Amino acid sequence: MTTDPLSTYDAPAHDLIALLRPLLAAEAAAEAFGSGAEPGDLEQAVWLRLLERLRRDGPPPDPPLWLRRAVRAEARRARRTARRETSLTCEPADADRPDPERLALAAARRRVLRDAVRRLPGRCPRLLAALLSPLDPTYREIAGELGISQGSLGPERSRCLGCLRRLLAAEVAAR
Repeated sequence: MTTDPLSTYDAPAHDLIALLRPLLAAEAAAEAFGSGAEPGDLEQAVWLRLLERLRRDGPPPDPPLWLRRAVRAEARRARRTARRETSLTCEPADADRPDPERLALAAARRRVLRDAVRRLPGRCPRLLAALLSPLDPTYREIAGELGISQGSLGPERSRCLGCLRRLLAAEVAAR
């Protein structure tokens, strides 16, 4: 029957760390997937726990056993943290309900945009109104409605958007 050489370990901390490094890497890699944490994060947390332990109480009596337990404890902590945390990309639970302030701001932006589109020169008001239509017509339908070729619709749209951009920039600068 062989005994673990680390179970009665009494050497300096850096020797202990050097001997535990491969075991910690393997344990962290094994536990990381189930906890949703990165193996490197688990390793770093366990190293920190070990250094705190060494400063406070000295080396553990059975370092490999202590290390396995510490990795599992950190993995559990990572799972609990992941369950409690909410992603910043998630919408709040009442996202279905319209927020009156948000609705008012969106309506004001649409009104400003429609007013600016009406003041554009030439065919631009009709073209941009068709592009902004809630019916979402195709380029072919827009070209047929305006009586222009479908191929010239893109360049015309680009010119009109440039005019609209300059118009809105001038209004924003005037305020």
